[in-house]
Amino acid sequence: GCTPRRCGRGVSDAIITREEAERIRGIAERGLSLGGSDGGASILDLHSGALSLGKHFVNLYRYFGDKIHDIFTEEDFALYRDVRQRIQHRIAQVFGISSSSLYLTKPTFFSRMNSTEAKTTHDEYWHPHVDKVTYGSFDYTSLLYLSDYSQDFGGGRFVFLDADSNKTVEPRAGRVSFFTSGSENLHRVEKVHWGTRFAITISFTCNPEHGIGDPVLG
Repeated sequence: GCTPRRCGRGVSDAIITREEAERIRGIAERGLSLGGSDGGASILDLHSGALSLGKHFVNLYRYFGDKIHDIFTEEDFALYRDVRQRIQHRIAQVFGISSSSLYLTKPTFFSRMNSTEAKTTHDEYWHPHVDKVTYGSFDYTSLLYLSDYSQDFGGGRFVFLDADSNKTVEPRAGRVSFFTSGSENLHRVEKVHWGTRFAITISFTCNPEHGIGDPVLG
């Protein structure tokens, strides 16, 4: 009752406010300030604790221990949860499915991209890919943008590679792009030429065995 019967995609500026997006970006900035990739793409996953550090990843919660309470607050995690729920409800509404049949799945993560030269394959975010192939559990993918194309960064637009012509989404703070995760939505991200692009990928599965809980401030 949940697996996509029809493929599709949508973009909305009406799910998350710009002010909420700026608060969410603050969470990403604080978390990523503890690490960061040597290359152009840094990842922060509040669920697993994965944080880019140099050419590797560390577990944020193990690495920083109790200091984590100096970085994040309960309000941060409550806002994260609320935003996730609203996106989940919108996806369910648009695709005509029950919101309760969708489960958050991994990886769900913040990304920070800039023009630094790639150092590892993790930094090469610009290759065309299909989410269902890259991440087997994805049935629906959403991206909440946390910064503005042409103001905060250049390049970095999201491009659907369609047979007839490409369709491009320009990121802006608070804009949500969502789509079914199969081969119908082959896509790529343009290289960021200047500035810094923040976004969060929030993904959903129809299989409860692949579901994960919301992150908890331990």
